[in-house]
Amino acid sequence: MSAEESAALEALSWKVRNELAAAGLPVLAPGLNTILAGGADVEVDDGADAAGGVFVGWTTSPRLQACASRAFRLKQLDDAVLRHSNAVGAAMMQAIAAVLSSAGFSVEDARDEYRPQQLRVLAAPPSTQPPTWSLRDDELALPGWQDAPVDGADR
Repeated sequence: MSAEESAALEALSWKVRNELAAAGLPVLAPGLNTILAGGADVEVDDGADAAGGVFVGWTTSPRLQACASRAFRLKQLDDAVLRHSNAVGAAMMQAIAAVLSSAGFSVEDARDEYRPQQLRVLAAPPSTQPPTWSLRDDELALPGWQDAPVDGADR
C-alpha cells in the first residue's frame, strides 16, 4: 500500500473517531490497552490485500470482559454473561452503523472471520459536506460584538 493510501485510511479513521465521539460514544485511543477502558475501537489495517481498510469494533468494559473471559476459561458456556457480552457487541455494532450512516459514511459488515461483529468503513461523507457538529459561522462571532455601542455609552 502506498504512503498516500495509508494516509487516506488514517484520515478516514480519524473522521470515524470524531463522528462517534460527537455521538457521545466512548472511543478508544489508538494504542490504548483494552484492559483500561471500553468503547468504539477504530483500527486501520493498511495491508495491501482485500482485508485492508478501516474497521470499527466494540470493546466492552474491562469488568464485562473479565467476567466473560472467566466463564469461557472455566468452560461455563451456558453462563448468561457470555450471551450478554455477545448481545452488547451486536447492539453496539448496530448503533455504530446507524450513527455513521446517518452522518454520511458508507459502512458494511466486515465479513471477515477474524473480525467478528465489526464494521468496515468504506468511505466518509463527501468533503463538501461538513460534519453536522462542526462550528458554524454564527458561532464564531464574539458575543456582544455587533451589539456594542459605537460611542461607548451604556446600553
